[in-house]
Amino acid sequence: MLNKVEGIVLRTTDYGETHKIITVYTEELGKVALMARGAKKPKSRFAAACQPYVQAVFVFNQSRGMGSLSSADIVNSFRYIRSDLMKTAYASYAVELLDKLTEDREPNPPLYDLLSDIFLRMNDEGEEEILIRIFETKMLYTTGAAPVLHACVNCGNMEEPLRFSLSHAGVLCRDCIHLDKYPLPVGPQAVKLMRLFQQLNLARLGKISVKPETKKQLQLLLEAYYDEYVGVYVKAKRFLKQMEDLENRQVDKDSDFT
Repeated sequence: MLNKVEGIVLRTTDYGETHKIITVYTEELGKVALMARGAKKPKSRFAAACQPYVQAVFVFNQSRGMGSLSSADIVNSFRYIRSDLMKTAYASYAVELLDKLTEDREPNPPLYDLLSDIFLRMNDEGEEEILIRIFETKMLYTTGAAPVLHACVNCGNMEEPLRFSLSHAGVLCRDCIHLDKYPLPVGPQAVKLMRLFQQLNLARLGKISVKPETKKQLQLLLEAYYDEYVGVYVKAKRFLKQMEDLENRQVDKDSDFT
């Protein structure tokens, strides 16, 4: 059976001396693995398209087991992501997180659009840290463990201020906050942002200016929530953390001279 689908390469694995197995997240079929024969050869017609983060139209034959790639036409190489170490770190984390939280052959067009939109904005405009926080927030719906942010998880009160409670998997209002004896050190602005990210259509996202302290709180909130309710190990997160620490040290160093 011949298939023609648009997809984004999540990861590649060498197979033998000249071949690659590529894992592609597609709009129509979800996550699929494809054998790209000869893709490791410098002059291979598949070489350019079989790189991580590349978006392409893939044509492949599928009978039993793994599909065999017939052709691949690049839609977007996202070359600025792949040429910038910081962007690469964020992209690597995003695709591994999606890979870990999705099953093979389970289509989810909105999730494909989310990954594509995240990469488009990351490639063109930057703001990688905020984009990855949006991605993490929306990926929680895939796990079925998204926190309750629109109203108090205990009483349903929608009036602010609402404070996030890790132990209750959502926000608590002023009257119920006493139920959480060990609240996270996260202010209301970070909670508001996370609620905005839940509902946000990324295509309508304008310029977002977020204070460094709020960024740190948002990162803390999401890290704690993933550890508590999702529990996946993402190898790329360690590399991303090293890159973020390096960037933060550089920012602090620059500020010392201003």
